[in-house]
Amino acid sequence: MILSRSEWMVAKRYLLPGRGEGFLFLVASISLVAVMLGVASLIIVMSVMNGFRAELFDKTVGLNGHAVVQGYGGRLPGWRDVLKEVRATPGVTEAQPLIDQPLLTTFNGRVEAVLVRGMLRDNIIDNPTLEGKTVAGDLRDLEPGSERVAIGSRLAQNLGATVGSRITIINPAGRSTPFGTVPREISYEVVAIFEVGIYDYDESYIMMPIEDAQTLMLLGDQVGMIELKTVDADRVGEILRPLQPKIAGRAIITDWKTLNSSLFEALAVERVAMFVVLSMIVLVAVFNILSSLIMMVRGKTRDIAILRTMGATRRSLLKIFMTVGITIGSLGIIAGMILGFTFLFFRQSVVNVIQAVTGQNIWDPSVRFLTELPSKTDPFEVTAICVLAFVLSVLATLYPAFKAASTDPVEVLRYE
Repeated sequence: MILSRSEWMVAKRYLLPGRGEGFLFLVASISLVAVMLGVASLIIVMSVMNGFRAELFDKTVGLNGHAVVQGYGGRLPGWRDVLKEVRATPGVTEAQPLIDQPLLTTFNGRVEAVLVRGMLRDNIIDNPTLEGKTVAGDLRDLEPGSERVAIGSRLAQNLGATVGSRITIINPAGRSTPFGTVPREISYEVVAIFEVGIYDYDESYIMMPIEDAQTLMLLGDQVGMIELKTVDADRVGEILRPLQPKIAGRAIITDWKTLNSSLFEALAVERVAMFVVLSMIVLVAVFNILSSLIMMVRGKTRDIAILRTMGATRRSLLKIFMTVGITIGSLGIIAGMILGFTFLFFRQSVVNVIQAVTGQNIWDPSVRFLTELPSKTDPFEVTAICVLAFVLSVLATLYPAFKAASTDPVEVLRYE
């Protein structure tokens, strides 16, 4: 839609307030602000929801892999043969033995439920999820047979333990004696404290070399499972399908979608619901554009009639008023993008300010899973949001523009 010089001059004149037109300008400004808030809200919410999924996926899969081959009863005999089968499967990039067992730990009279994880020492040190997440000590100090462990930061806080403290891990399934089962208790030195950013992990995880975990849990040479990663997490089921008949009767395969199905499905449903609900804000905003243009057309009826008598065509008037509405919508979209990206950049500071003003902990890691408000902006989603707002703005201008174009100058100027 290309405007002539005269059409653009009239459109610009209608966009700027004239004498006695302050009210119309106020209504148009409210319309612009409404579009801005709608677009900003959609960008912020969708980016935060994407951030939630990305953070949870990266850290959950980073510690648990794309899938696990788990033995029946928590034991996987002949695991070395199974490991060879797993590594030989096309599409599998990594595979490692693993022991995961919920136990108890105590320190200075405090008792906490924990999840003890035994891994090969090299896998602990090279784990990308733990890389750079050590807040005290050094993971390299973990040596098989040294009775040393690394614990999560929240667990350390709950126990009151620091690097150098000796905690006791209790395995209720101890040795049988004539007087009953005696729980197995072993003291370990804390040599590292890590914080991966997921509350549940930081509150309960204890890492140790797999050899020490086998001794603690009386597994001998067995492990609990084999953790693996594939070339594509979304295709993990398809990639591992040829492996299932090879390990049938010895183990079962559980992928990350099954392990965390309820969490990721809830996030997906909430993401769609939030997009639909917040799209209503943009719809309300374009109704403001519609109402402001209708008021402008009614207020400019005499001007429109004069323009028609001076030779302005219906097409020209249509273009002028559509330009006015589209300009308001476009400025609102641009302002909304700036506001949304600014909020996302300072999002944690905004959360801290709100908490300080209200005195409420609105970001409780025990409820939100993550220690900080995440964000991941998807350019395609931002583009879709802007296109949606622009299309709705264009549709909102059609009726007022056609109304202005259909004005009969004879009827308007008859009594002038």
